[in-house]
Amino acid sequence: MDIDMDIKELEAFVYVVENCSFSRAAELLHLTQPTISSHISALERKLNIKLVVRTTKETYPSDAGKLLYRYAKEILQVRENAALALRNFSQEMKGTITIASSTVPSQYYLPHLLQHFREKYPDIAFNIQMEDSPKVAEMVSTRSVEIGFCGTMIDNSKCVYREFASDRMVIITPNTEKYSKYVGASLPKEILTSETFISREKSSGTYQASKKLLEEMGIDITALRTAVEIRSTESVKQMVSEGLGIGIIAKSAARDYEQFKKILVFDFEQSHLRRELFIVKHKNSILSPVAQTFYDYAKKYYEKASV
Repeated sequence: MDIDMDIKELEAFVYVVENCSFSRAAELLHLTQPTISSHISALERKLNIKLVVRTTKETYPSDAGKLLYRYAKEILQVRENAALALRNFSQEMKGTITIASSTVPSQYYLPHLLQHFREKYPDIAFNIQMEDSPKVAEMVSTRSVEIGFCGTMIDNSKCVYREFASDRMVIITPNTEKYSKYVGASLPKEILTSETFISREKSSGTYQASKKLLEEMGIDITALRTAVEIRSTESVKQMVSEGLGIGIIAKSAARDYEQFKKILVFDFEQSHLRRELFIVKHKNSILSPVAQTFYDYAKKYYEKASV
C-alpha cells in the first residue's frame, strides 16, 4: 500500500501528541490552528484511521496514533540529524548532546571524560539527565536521548551496549574500632550477613552487581538485614559514615570518603569480581555528528582503564 505522508503532516501530528493540544502545536509551529487540524485530518484520511482523539476536556492519541507517533518521531529525528550534518559539514563541531546516565557513570566517570573531551571540542555542550539503568535504556530506545551510560545491561532489543569501563565492587563500613581491626585483611563473611545493610535501589546497576557478587559468595542479598534502600550512592556513603550500617558500592565511588577517613573500604576476597559500565545507543539510529564524535571518543577513553 503506497501512502504519501507529508513531512509537515507528520510534524503537526507529533506536536499535537506531545503537547496534547492543537492550539499549542499551532503556536510552536507558527501556524494557525485550522492548518494544524487540516494536517491531522489529511493524515487520518490517507491512513483511513483515527489518530487523535479530541474531546471537550482533552486531546490524546488513539492506539493507532501511539504507534504512528514512534515512527513519526524517528522520521523527524532523521530529518534533524541530516540538517545538522549538513550545517556542520566542513565546519567546527558544535552543538549540545543530551545524555542519560545512571549514578556511578554520571558522578564518577563522566566528569573526567567530559573535561578531556571539551578540551578538544570546546564548542560541544552537554545536557545530562541522571536516571537508573532501566530508565536510561528506555530513554535511548525511545530516542529521548542519543547516548546513555549505565551500570548494567537491560534486556532491550532496541539498544546496543558496549563496555567502556570496569570497576571493582567493595564493602564499605563505618570508620570505627569494630571494623578497623580488619584493615589489611578481608572482612569476614559473617559481617555481611549479620550487620545492618544500606542498599541502592533494586533497579540500579550497583544493586545488580552487588547481588551477583554476593551470589558467588553463596549469600542471598534478600536475606541481608537491609535497613535502607536508596537511589543515591552518595547517600549510601553518608549513611555508612554515620554508622547506620555497611554497604557495597563501586571502588571509584568510595575513594573520596575513604581518603578523608569517613569510611573503611574492604575488597572482596575474589579479586576478579568486578562490575562493567556500558555506553548505550539505539541499534537503528544514526547519531548526529556531534553525538557520533563523542560516542567514538568515549569508547576509547577508558579502554585501558582499570580501577
